[in-house]
Amino acid sequence: MTTTTALWSRAQQQDFRARVRGCLLGGAIGDALGAGIEFHSLGMIRDSHGPAGVRDYVRAYGRRGAVTDDTQMTLFTVDGLIRAETGRDAGEWNAPAEVHRAYLRWRATQRYEAPDLRDPALGRLGRQEWLYSQRAPGNACLSGLEDDRMGTLAAPKNRESKGCGTVMRSAPFGLLVDREPAQVFHLAAECAAQTHGHPSGVLAAAAFAAIVHGVVRGGTLEGSVHEALGLLAGWSGHEETAAALRQALDAVRQGAPSAERLETLGQGWVAEEALAMGVYCALVAEDIRHGLLLAVNHSGDSDSTGSLCGNLLGALHGETALPADLLAELEGRAEIAELADDFAMELTQGAQLHGPGVASTAWAERYPAA
Repeated sequence: MTTTTALWSRAQQQDFRARVRGCLLGGAIGDALGAGIEFHSLGMIRDSHGPAGVRDYVRAYGRRGAVTDDTQMTLFTVDGLIRAETGRDAGEWNAPAEVHRAYLRWRATQRYEAPDLRDPALGRLGRQEWLYSQRAPGNACLSGLEDDRMGTLAAPKNRESKGCGTVMRSAPFGLLVDREPAQVFHLAAECAAQTHGHPSGVLAAAAFAAIVHGVVRGGTLEGSVHEALGLLAGWSGHEETAAALRQALDAVRQGAPSAERLETLGQGWVAEEALAMGVYCALVAEDIRHGLLLAVNHSGDSDSTGSLCGNLLGALHGETALPADLLAELEGRAEIAELADDFAMELTQGAQLHGPGVASTAWAERYPAA
């Protein structure tokens, strides 16, 4: 996928949709694999599940295959980006504002037990009752969205926070394949600042989006990491994030992958560590299952590192490479796939849904204007 124009061949559309589905569903699978062991040490995991650790879903939030706030916020990122794309008809593309409004809708899912179906602004995603559930949301994500003021790069929310709540929701920015890498990087940074202000929290999210972007456009994973490092170099405060990515690259060459080697990169509670761990697991993965299981079996934020690895491997290989047994049991599978299809359709066929002389009522109800 290398196109940056509005003209897509059928083969390009099919490839792009497969990668979008792979990215979102793969991230959700990794999230769900880690959900039940997120706060367990590696020793506890091995004591409970054997020397190899977990090999399948563990019950969490009352079921197997349950996703967490990582997937919730990722889906609302997609929702905001689709709405931003529809605004281009009026000559506007205010993606940070649309994503912020989407995050406020996510914040409502953490406050209320069910959607207010009378509110037309909710759109399709905001009406999904299964999303109205607290799944260990990050404190900075909650407090950053406590009021309506949007954090910006100049005036971010939670200036000292660099929790992984930025990076775990940022894969969708990388799916904007008709944008240049620097634009994707900057947009992800702007939207990370809505909840986290520390440079590493902001730039880890931006780097992750840039890596996903490179992969979806047909680049190799390692090459996309190097491109992200190049983008990082132009930003103040990049040193910690760049060092974490270089450590991940170095770890690939230090021997066979293992939980112990993964833990040399950190525990994943902070953004740059989660980024490095997710990237490392994707780089050394023999296949998607191997990479995901490596990414969750450690003493740290297992669901976040699992989701990042899943985003990357799904974007790289497409949805048909995802483990079928894990996909079959995934919470929200149908809704995630449908949202992925909507995103791909908006980017490749948006002119047939809205614009001069075109108005799909169904699309406007799914993604209403602000």
